[in-house]
Amino acid sequence: MSDTNGPRALLKRIRVWLVVFIVCLVLSGVTAFPLVTELRLLDSALDSWAAPVAELLPGLAEWIDRVRTGLEGADADAPYLLYGNDWLAFAHLVIAVAFYGVYRDPVRNVWVVEFGMIACVGIIPLALICGPIRDIPFAWSVIDMSFGVFGILPLLAVRRLIKRLEALEAAPALTPTAGRTSPA
Repeated sequence: MSDTNGPRALLKRIRVWLVVFIVCLVLSGVTAFPLVTELRLLDSALDSWAAPVAELLPGLAEWIDRVRTGLEGADADAPYLLYGNDWLAFAHLVIAVAFYGVYRDPVRNVWVVEFGMIACVGIIPLALICGPIRDIPFAWSVIDMSFGVFGILPLLAVRRLIKRLEALEAAPALTPTAGRTSPA
């Protein structure tokens, strides 16, 4: 019978959660590079095969069209503005690389998980403050905030598992070894 709470099992669970989180970070970063193309495709889809969604949520279709138009204008007239978006994409990729350290040595690098959790919490005030300043519809800010909520959930699980692993690794050091005598 295998020990589902032993160090090896915990390490495996930690690594599965981390791979899921890293893949999501990478996808979030990679998909931010071709934003203009993606919005063209999304806007086109809302006009054709996803028309029922556009009819059900007309505000969404209008918002996607507005953003596409703005990005196309920026891309045509001031493409350097989209360079900031490239840095956002790159940041996601760099953060994903940082989590590889946790994958290799979770206990030693638990601080990366805690840093990620702080970043997830920080998404909420950012969306609440900058959303209105940038004229972002509140519903879209809620979607942005959901990235922080959905991002922190696996990180909470990973941190909890790392703390259990740390306790298991520390336990043998506290247990006296057989045959060892204590000083009198």
